[in-house]
Formats: sequence, C-alpha cells, structure tokens
Amino acid sequence: MSAITTPATSPTPGSARTGVTQVRVIRSEWTKLWSLRSTRWALLLSVVAMAGLGILISAVQMAHWSQMSPSDRATFSAIDVSLGGWHIAELAIGVLGVLVITGEYSTGQIRSTFAAVPHRLPVLWGKTLVYGAVTFTLMLAASLIAFFGSQPILRQHHVQTSFSAPHVARCVIGAALFLTFAGLLGLALGALVRNTAGGIATFAGVMFVLPGITAILPNSWGDSISPYLPLNAGTSIIALHADPHTLTAWPGFLLFGAYTLAALAASAILLLRRDA
Repeated sequence: MSAITTPATSPTPGSARTGVTQVRVIRSEWTKLWSLRSTRWALLLSVVAMAGLGILISAVQMAHWSQMSPSDRATFSAIDVSLGGWHIAELAIGVLGVLVITGEYSTGQIRSTFAAVPHRLPVLWGKTLVYGAVTFTLMLAASLIAFFGSQPILRQHHVQTSFSAPHVARCVIGAALFLTFAGLLGLALGALVRNTAGGIATFAGVMFVLPGITAILPNSWGDSISPYLPLNAGTSIIALHADPHTLTAWPGFLLFGAYTLAALAASAILLLRRDA
C-alpha cells in the first residue's frame, strides 16, 4: 500500500503579519483616540488651564500685592500659584478618561473592537498606554510652561522660585504625574460602569464629593480619613511642604497610584466576565 502524502501548507505572504498583537492594538487605540472630537476639546481645555491659569493668577496676585495682608504674604507659595491650573485640568482629563472607553459602549463600537480582539485585555492595556502617554506628555509640557511663565511675573515682588530649589522639580513633574493617573482613574471607572454619565458621576464623587464630606465630619474623624482619600493622597506630590494632616509626597502619590491600579485591575476582571 502506498501512502498518500499531503504537502505542508506554507504560509501565504503576509499571513504572519495579520495576527492581533499589542502593538497593533495600541496603533488602533491611538487612531480611535484622535478621531474623537471630545479628545481635542478636552485636551485643549486641560492644556490651556494648566499652562495659562497659573500665569494669569500670578499676574493678578502681583497686581494686588500691596493690598494683601501680612499673613497672606508670609504664606504665599510660588508653586501653589504657578501650578494652580491643575484644579480645572483634573476635571477635563478625568472626564476624557471616562469617555475614552464609554464612548465605544454608547455607540456599540465596543462589540466590533472585541470581535477584532477577542481576548479583550489588550484593548484595555492599549487604551491605558495611549491615553496615559498622551496625557503625561501634554501635562508635563503645560506644567513647565506654567512654572517658567509665572516666575518672571512673581519676580516683581521677589517671591519667585527656581526649578533647582528643593522639591520644586518634584512638584512640577508631580503635577503631570497626578493628572495622568487621574485620567487613568477616570478610564478605569468608565470601564467599570460602562456608561458615560455614570462614569463621570463616579469620578466626580471619588475626587470631589468625598473630600467635601470629610470636611463636615468632626475634626478627629476628618483628620484621620482625609489624608487617605484619592484626591488628597494624589495632590500631596504637588505640595512643596507637607501639611500636618496629609501624607508626604511620595507615599501619598503611591497610594493614589494604588487606587488607580486597583480600579484598572477590577475593570480588567469584569471585562473578561461580562458580555460586551
């Protein structure tokens, strides 16, 4: 009996390049991120707020320097003033982080995305890497512009500082780090809730409502809880000197990073368990 042999099928040209890889997913997420009009508006708002508001506040403060009380002058901080735009930038970055993933759920595009990437997790990691990289790059540039743009104005009354002064570089770069992780927290909450309004409400509750609630608690309770809230822990890296009732810079930021990573881990688990 003679055996019939079947020749091995050789891969067709280009077939080795058609598989789903993390790099291809990242490229896809980059394209999707910049295809959203909300991306451009939210990032523009955050950059303008972070870069411009500190300069504007510095100019106003110096114009009214003679009218400020001695106690206000004594506690004046060039860092707090020049980086004050993070308050508005945080909201814009967090909301956009939610929209990065809930936008696909609202349009139903997420089903097409998961059909192309059946394992799902590369999609979450791709969104995280792309949005995190874009946010950090823009916020670092905006922080540097805010700082170096404010110092010549503050020099009018000799209250400026230098980038090489103790802890100043950490504050400037830390502002970009905080805003980046705030955006990733918004993304993680959006992935958990899968609804734009719900994700934004959850982000606002975690970052803005909780500190307000602790402020009305008895002092003994508030002082014990407040340092460990996400907002207070995260912004400790921006403060030049630690408040007696807050965590120091890096422990506080590491706690905030742990909150963000825990939210991302929870969203990854649910992403695998729930239907699209």
